[in-house]
Amino acid sequence: MVTMSKNLYNTLMFIFNKWHSYFYINLIILVRVLNMRKCLRDALFILFIFHLTPIASAEEPRINLRSSYNTLSVPQVQSILNVPIHSKEEWGFFGHSTINHNYKLKSISEDKVVVDNATGLMWHQSGSDKNMSWIGVKNWIRSLNSRGYGGYHDWRLPTVEEAASLLESGKSNDLYIDSVFDSKQPGIWTGDKHVSGSAWYVNFKGNGSVYWEDKYNSDFVRTVRSVE
Repeated sequence: MVTMSKNLYNTLMFIFNKWHSYFYINLIILVRVLNMRKCLRDALFILFIFHLTPIASAEEPRINLRSSYNTLSVPQVQSILNVPIHSKEEWGFFGHSTINHNYKLKSISEDKVVVDNATGLMWHQSGSDKNMSWIGVKNWIRSLNSRGYGGYHDWRLPTVEEAASLLESGKSNDLYIDSVFDSKQPGIWTGDKHVSGSAWYVNFKGNGSVYWEDKYNSDFVRTVRSVE
């Protein structure tokens, strides 16, 4: 049987305890490093998968504007959505649209149209070259649809909500309408009637306004159609 002195025993125990502590410290460091490496590996894997996966862009919901015609009073027109009113008047109001439009100018068989992805509307980029009475608008639109402007046959007058949505808060080419549109038309007829039998009109000049006007007065036309 091997015996050892007390001093030797104490020395060996001291070395063992030191080595034991050192071993555990290094073991903890090693585990942490491995965990970090695993986390890094997992993160790189997730980024790789994320990169390969197509991301659908977050699109704003489409704003649906009334497309059927109505007979409207002044208070009803003054309460349409998406158009803050600067000043209410007995004939209508001054204001502008708050819709964040997404206009795309397109040329279809040399016919220019403006598609608004925010509202799902396609506009005639310019409109009529001459002003005309509200009564005479029907013939002009009938002719437009007969020849199939832009390849379509369902062009119509806009409602007051649709036409007022074009009113911008700032001027472009001296008009309160986006520069993507022709500036020859300072205002446009709508298909809505006033309770008096007159028709509603949107004016892009001045401060931007909406008011009713005698149907026999002469003004410009910008037609629209709904995009499916």
